[in-house]
Amino acid sequence: MADVTADVTADVMAGIGRLDGPAVEARLARLDSLLESLESAPGPLGSSAVEAVRLLTEVYGEALARVLDGADASLAERLADDELLDHLMVLHDIHPDSPECRAARAVERLRPAVRERGGDVEWAGVEGEVGRVRLATGGGCGSGCGGGTTEVTDVVREAVLAAAPELADVQPVPEAPAPAFVPLDSLRRSQEAR
Repeated sequence: MADVTADVTADVMAGIGRLDGPAVEARLARLDSLLESLESAPGPLGSSAVEAVRLLTEVYGEALARVLDGADASLAERLADDELLDHLMVLHDIHPDSPECRAARAVERLRPAVRERGGDVEWAGVEGEVGRVRLATGGGCGSGCGGGTTEVTDVVREAVLAAAPELADVQPVPEAPAPAFVPLDSLRRSQEAR
């Protein structure tokens, strides 16, 4: 806890005032670690601390819901564009966007990284409770995609389910078989042979 407090103090003293993505992720990881310790602590103190965190989370969720209740579409959209606020709205089940819209946005956020590795990913919609994505490995993807299609599929699945936990799963849409190529010369020869 002292490390996190020192980080926050350093950030504020430096005049930053806001935490960047890695700083937020570090705090969330530390929070997870602390909660695990509290949950496994014997006696009433551990369970009281976990309950205090749960109640505080509920109150903050209610506050965020009240902000959204008074928000116009433009503000709601700006809040959803912020990755941290986006996740908080999902956590509290108050996100203004549909699960499909959030899932599509998650795929679009991943698309540049997949393209950098020679592949592509595209949102294909929802069938029942299953999100569908199109994955293309491209010519240079193979092992260049950090392990290939399976690893990319796993990363996409994780991101989509974090954005839209209402979905039961995320699966790739099978690629259509490539059309058979028949050289024009062989067609001409077969025509001439008749």
